[in-house]
Amino acid sequence: MMPPVSNASAVTYSHLTALTWNWQGFPISYHTQGDRGPAVVLVHGFGASWGHWRKNIPALATTCRVYALDLIGFGGSAKAKPGPLQPGEQVEYTMETWGQQVADFCQEVVGGPAFLVGNSIGCIVAMQAAVDRPEIALGVALLNCSLRLLHDRKRLGLPWHRRVGAPVLQRLLGVSWIGQFFFSRLAQRKVVRKILLQAYRDPAAVSDELVDLLMAPTVDAGAAAVFLAFTRYSQGPLPEDLLPVLPCPAIILWGTEDPWEPIALGQEFAKFPQVQQFIALEGLGHCPQDEAPERVNPILQEWIMTQAAHSEEAVS
Repeated sequence: MMPPVSNASAVTYSHLTALTWNWQGFPISYHTQGDRGPAVVLVHGFGASWGHWRKNIPALATTCRVYALDLIGFGGSAKAKPGPLQPGEQVEYTMETWGQQVADFCQEVVGGPAFLVGNSIGCIVAMQAAVDRPEIALGVALLNCSLRLLHDRKRLGLPWHRRVGAPVLQRLLGVSWIGQFFFSRLAQRKVVRKILLQAYRDPAAVSDELVDLLMAPTVDAGAAAVFLAFTRYSQGPLPEDLLPVLPCPAIILWGTEDPWEPIALGQEFAKFPQVQQFIALEGLGHCPQDEAPERVNPILQEWIMTQAAHSEEAVS
């Protein structure tokens, strides 16, 4: 039995409405805008949705065919039971799963290759899709890429209390009632707002609309199970695994005041030959596309259109 589309899919952001695509027997929420130019697919970060790009879609759509989708488990998409893939029933919440979803979206909805733009874990998802299916990726733009500092392979470099504490917390969250209680305390407006005020440097950007955007999916059946499945996931690819084998050019944008993904570590990614530019966004936090779209949109537009022109020249 197919899980229902969540209540979050009915949310509109500045008159941007959701559509539904069926993937592996699950309803997936997405939005599209623009009827000319290269295709661009926007991939949100953990706990967010396609609405997190509401300030970018109209601007990019003036020159591009823009698509933004909700990864399965988030936003208006199905909150399927965690577990090995059973179409219409359950799915594993991993970077590989989401990468497959994005690649299939490009093939089935976009109808061809696209520029993939990600924020946070959306960056890793975009790169995973490009690596798995090179034919769907024209280029990748990474905004404050998740460093996955709690990954199993990175814990040895952490202070001892974080190295030991994270696995203990993950095990505790695996206990059903503890995990449910933890999620219920976290999924509150005042808590979400407090977290956003850490991630954003400009408090004015933490609007009621933004809080509503993140809160809406938390009431969906299965939302807690998805959250807990991902918080206990410390495996899969790291950005430094994917960048060396990326089959397309990349650009990286990074808010200098990101409290979760230090720019000093992110700047190491500029050394990979696939990375054409690394742009530090002074004074911005973890979600620069939402905090300062007037700075991010022109950079993305210029890079995408330049790459698209180069691709056309190469073909001709």
